[in-house]
Amino acid sequence: MDRRACAAPACLVFVHMFYPEPVSRLVLADLNPAQHRAATYGDGPLLAIAGAGTGKTKTLAARVAYLIDQGVPPERILLLTFSRRAAQEMLGRAGQMVGRTQVAKVWGGTFHAVANRLLRVHGHAVGVPPNFTVLDQSDCADLMNLIRTEQGWSESKRRFPKKDTLAAIYSRTVNTSIKLGQVLETWFPWCADDLDDMRGVFQMYLARKREQAVLDYDDLLLFWKALLQAPQAGELIAGSFDHVLVDEYQDTNALQADILASLRRSSRNITVVGDDAQAIYSFRAATVKNILAFPERFPGAEIVKLEQNYRSTPPILAVANAVMGEARQQYDKELWSRRPGEARPRLVTCLNETQQAQVVCDRVVEHLEQGIPLTHQAVLFRTGHHSDLLEVELTRRNVPFVKYGGLKFIEAAHVKDMLAFLRILENPDDDLAWFRVLQLLDGMGPRHAQAVLGQLRGQHSPGEARPNGALDRFLAEPVEAPVAASKQLDELRNALRDARSLGPAQRVERLRRFYDPVFERAYDNAAVRVRDLEQLEQLAGTYGTTRDFITDLTLDPPASTSDLAGPPLLEEDYLILSTIHSAKGCEWDVVHVIHAADGNIPSDMATGSAEEIDEERRLFYVALTRAKDWLHVYFPLRYYHRRHGRGDAHSYAQLTRFISPAVKAHFELDVVYDEQDSDALEAEAVARTPVDALLNQLWAD
Repeated sequence: MDRRACAAPACLVFVHMFYPEPVSRLVLADLNPAQHRAATYGDGPLLAIAGAGTGKTKTLAARVAYLIDQGVPPERILLLTFSRRAAQEMLGRAGQMVGRTQVAKVWGGTFHAVANRLLRVHGHAVGVPPNFTVLDQSDCADLMNLIRTEQGWSESKRRFPKKDTLAAIYSRTVNTSIKLGQVLETWFPWCADDLDDMRGVFQMYLARKREQAVLDYDDLLLFWKALLQAPQAGELIAGSFDHVLVDEYQDTNALQADILASLRRSSRNITVVGDDAQAIYSFRAATVKNILAFPERFPGAEIVKLEQNYRSTPPILAVANAVMGEARQQYDKELWSRRPGEARPRLVTCLNETQQAQVVCDRVVEHLEQGIPLTHQAVLFRTGHHSDLLEVELTRRNVPFVKYGGLKFIEAAHVKDMLAFLRILENPDDDLAWFRVLQLLDGMGPRHAQAVLGQLRGQHSPGEARPNGALDRFLAEPVEAPVAASKQLDELRNALRDARSLGPAQRVERLRRFYDPVFERAYDNAAVRVRDLEQLEQLAGTYGTTRDFITDLTLDPPASTSDLAGPPLLEEDYLILSTIHSAKGCEWDVVHVIHAADGNIPSDMATGSAEEIDEERRLFYVALTRAKDWLHVYFPLRYYHRRHGRGDAHSYAQLTRFISPAVKAHFELDVVYDEQDSDALEAEAVARTPVDALLNQLWAD
């Protein structure tokens, strides 16, 4: 699972200090010809098509180092990624080449983090106050729900979209820059009748955010785009960077592509690295059209293809190339490798799901006995529930495993509670934070919390400006609340008053003295969850301000929570179970891809259009290219279910359409059910088609 960055040669710093030869010669020494061409490209737009495992991180880091070595001021280089870890890894590698002090000046981070940084300084040009707070995705849904309740939709006899659906529709509309009506018609047709009412909810949602000085993820990009269009601020920001570099360009959405175009209106120096064959995030509004249309949007763009793969063996790449060779629309490329290895990928046909789980366990243990640790093996699947039977079988066989694709750290309820306290201190007009905190008190349900919230607003309705902050009012004036909550209200008032003058870590510590007793009553597994709060307190100690702490945690949260991970394993070795989406960017010695049947891969929920099927093909390609030495793809012939009370309890599957006869020729075929099972299948097939069997007898020898 871990990907280790290639360390620079130990002598690099010594050579740099005592020999006058240019750093660029050392920076570029370990690059192949295509990587060298991309890293040393001059001015103008550059598109590097980086196939799976072809060293895109190394290439992008080398380009940063090369630009600095050529005299480009590092503070005039902008590096945009999709995770803070990716930015840190690239800049860390570049720092090993030209010095960490130099690289530390580079603007590096995610789109949202850079937007946040720019808006703190220049946001006044588009009406954004510098003290805004950022809502995470679940907060957005909660605010939608608050408005939905105020409008009476929770008590309506007519079905109205729930909060998560409303948030998804809103985000899709913003990030695709497509009108709401068309978004509903294309992706949410069951909500089309609610178009007018939904407009009202979204208008109130916008007004409430502006009133409370909060921005959601989409706002960060929207206001960045607006900032670039502002006459003076836009010119200033666009002119601040000589070079813009973008990682994983295939994962950008329409809004991000517009931002990049505006950033390069006066300079054409933009380098984007990506792989159209790994564009798999359309559910986040990312579009493969951005990378396919890059040469049109940036005329004269140079295209460099990175095709030498450093991860997989040639037989594995042969399968991956064959799968993508049948794609409708793509940049033609052929991955190749000098890595030794002749083991062909295996296509394993099983009788049913149960046998699939048994065979996967057998193969996992066989590889373990061959000396391949469990952590160097992974089982990949299209959807989370596809591993249910396998998890039971692994548990029965005492094979430890960890499953990826769960909640993020800040989505855990107790972590969100603590962040709500901090958000109140940072932005006292954040109604959503107040609403969450108030409901932690005894006897304080949603109706009472809303009443207290009304008192804190004073005479002002939602959407109106408030001359006196809600926190000042709460600390100075009593509020009417249930008797059961009165003591806790006083304790909360004291905690907020004390924490107001403290630093981030001290604030968390003081607020925990109030929160811990409430927390222990409110949640199960408090002893496990408390470790998250301890981690939160330690993390806060690394920040100078609460605002920076909250913002960073919201924009780039840790991946998981300790209660989901469970108690520490007695042995450190464990098998990786992961959805294919969560596996992107990772690699393992052995990869097992399960449920390679039509309806699962591709998902039967994603075959409504040619574009959806194309993306499912790319998803399958991502799964195949995670494997370094061994690849096993499993196909169950039969699936058990009971759609109707008197219907058949099973159905026959078809091999995924992505393993065509041409692709299948690259696999070693492995049928694991025995002859008796085969005879039973044939007998069932004859019983289901008696007429065909009778007719066949008429012209049989």
